[in-house]
Amino acid sequence: MVKIKFENARVFTGKNTSFTQQTFCMDTDTGYFIDGELFDKTIDLTGKFVMPGMINAHTHIILDAMFEFNNHFTAVHDTVIAIQNLKRLLAHGVTYIRDVGSTFDIDLILSKLEQENELFIPGIIGSGGAIMMTGGHGRRLGIETDGPDDIRKQSRINIKKGARNIKLMATGGVSNSGETPHDVQLGVEEMRVAVEEAHHKGYTAAAHAQGNQGIKNAIKAGVDSIEHGIFMDKESIQMMLKFGTYLVPTMIAPWAINSHAKQLPNFMVDKSLAITKPLQQSLKESYDAGVKIAMGTDAGTPFNDFENGSAFELQLMVEAGMSAIDVLKAATMNGAMLLHVDEQVGSIEPDKLADFIILNEDPLADIKAVQGEKTVYKKAQLVKYS
Repeated sequence: MVKIKFENARVFTGKNTSFTQQTFCMDTDTGYFIDGELFDKTIDLTGKFVMPGMINAHTHIILDAMFEFNNHFTAVHDTVIAIQNLKRLLAHGVTYIRDVGSTFDIDLILSKLEQENELFIPGIIGSGGAIMMTGGHGRRLGIETDGPDDIRKQSRINIKKGARNIKLMATGGVSNSGETPHDVQLGVEEMRVAVEEAHHKGYTAAAHAQGNQGIKNAIKAGVDSIEHGIFMDKESIQMMLKFGTYLVPTMIAPWAINSHAKQLPNFMVDKSLAITKPLQQSLKESYDAGVKIAMGTDAGTPFNDFENGSAFELQLMVEAGMSAIDVLKAATMNGAMLLHVDEQVGSIEPDKLADFIILNEDPLADIKAVQGEKTVYKKAQLVKYS
């Protein structure tokens, strides 16, 4: 057992409003931050900036972002891709994720292995297969089912397999042909029964919801978070405030498509270009109104990778109008609260897992600092990735 004290760092704990100089300590045996006065080793972090490990609340770990349309989708292939993606996330400072649509329950299996310390990867809140209507959005990553009774049963099956989040498809989207973000898919009652099953167990439900009516349907159904939330109006924002619904905007997803337009189908690029400004506006108006926001990237969608994408998402959120400190909170404590893991992660304080990032520059001066060179610790262990 080795107890290490870090001193002279400027620290954003996840709860304060600036980087302040302070000492913090960890136990490499237990993997937790600790209190105490006796230490085996001291590390001087003069000139460095420390923040909690990032939490990415929207990933698809089984997708290869560069070759999504190859349609491999076998259990072995998807598992290999998932582990590679998780290691990339960890090396770049993401220490916890929520996966919101997987094949073969791979996210659920890997989550269990991580909890048992069989794999050194980010912690995972898994969803298993996303739930959508027959022919609905994202059907390659989920389960087609219709009607409240069948959806209730499928939600129970997912939870039985280890899901700690139920992912629901409330609308169409960008990446599938033959639909638009405005298409209403699962209805209020269909989503409500899934939410009931999740909440009954103390778990969460998230809705892919891009068009305004689908967003309102998902909020009425009681979901914990709206994913994307592109075409919101004042009424939907007020509904989110009333029910405490989080927004996970995934700004990088359309940015990545727009940046690789020549390599992608026209239908996808056309829809992506059309949603870029409305998404920025919805995030800004939601933020100004006080909606709770968590960071997520939709990693795995075309050219939306698992390396510095999470840090780049922070830059896009600042450019859309959020303050740097609130963006850091969205990537740490807000994500932990949304995932219901805030008693374990999301902040730097005793009795929480020692997941943290050491940076060379101040992210409050320039949020791009999070994209720069960094040292990452997960469960008090130095992350090394090659």
